[in-house]
Amino acid sequence: MTDASTGGVLIVAEIAATGEMRPSSLELVTAGRQLAEATGGALTALVLGAAPEEAGRALQAAGVDRVLLVGDDRLGSPSAEATATAAVAAIRAVDPVVVLLTGTTAGRDAAPKVAARLAAPLAADCVGLRFDNGSLVATRAVMGGRAQTEVRLQGQPQMVTVRSGSFARPEADVGKGTIEPFPVEFGPADFAVVVEETTSKGGGATRLDTSEVVVSGGRGLKEPANFGLVEELAAALGGAVGATRAVVDAGWRPHHEQIGQTGRTVAPKLYVAVGISGAVQHNVGMQGSTSIVAINRDPDAPIFKVAQFGIVGDLFEILPALTAEIAATRG
Repeated sequence: MTDASTGGVLIVAEIAATGEMRPSSLELVTAGRQLAEATGGALTALVLGAAPEEAGRALQAAGVDRVLLVGDDRLGSPSAEATATAAVAAIRAVDPVVVLLTGTTAGRDAAPKVAARLAAPLAADCVGLRFDNGSLVATRAVMGGRAQTEVRLQGQPQMVTVRSGSFARPEADVGKGTIEPFPVEFGPADFAVVVEETTSKGGGATRLDTSEVVVSGGRGLKEPANFGLVEELAAALGGAVGATRAVVDAGWRPHHEQIGQTGRTVAPKLYVAVGISGAVQHNVGMQGSTSIVAINRDPDAPIFKVAQFGIVGDLFEILPALTAEIAATRG
């Protein structure tokens, strides 16, 4: 076994101001577990917050071997400098081979600070990870998602930010890992920038991040009023509504519902694409979904190449019938 098997994997989790674990951090558990098993090392998680205990228990339940809690009242709002300081301290204590951070705004802000302090290699916005001859090989989407490239990282630790939606969230189970406090000595510079307030883009943004079902519509709906069909199907399934860039640019739907290269990345258990042709830029935002169902009248639409199930036909006939059947089945 090479040196890559000795240090395990460290993930830097991100929690909301309420103390709840963000879905993107749970995706890191899946990615980290795969790498840890490949190398024979342990999976460790670092979580910071004013009250990180709930998030720590969620990580333990998800299968993390060791959870390090950094609790500080000043961590109630995000601080990239404080995150970097804690991450550097954890890396020096754990000596991991790989460090994973979220591909969110917070993760992308902290990761290069950590890499610079440790002179460590960093690959950003990765959608796939694997080991090859002791080195981490990261897959990144390029050219607007039309192609993918692999980069090989050398040195230790090998750092990565993971694009949200690239890995499934682990099923909660009864974890046997340890949870322990991890004291970190912060300095004034760690809190030189203070976030006074955050404003949500809209409830739909949060729903897309957490929903197990997403129903998205495209230009095949012909006009914005017909999005009511998508909303009704999403409601019947207990899911969230998404949209393509084309309909968002046309003003049919709000930007926080946009899925794709320049929008949100989602990975629900079920993704239903309604009247969507399947441009690469859209597909890159949902291709991590467990099951993809496409409804389109064009049998040659590219969306059918990524869908597990396809329905060729008139969506204006199919959606009402499908919604009615689901509603009847669910009582």
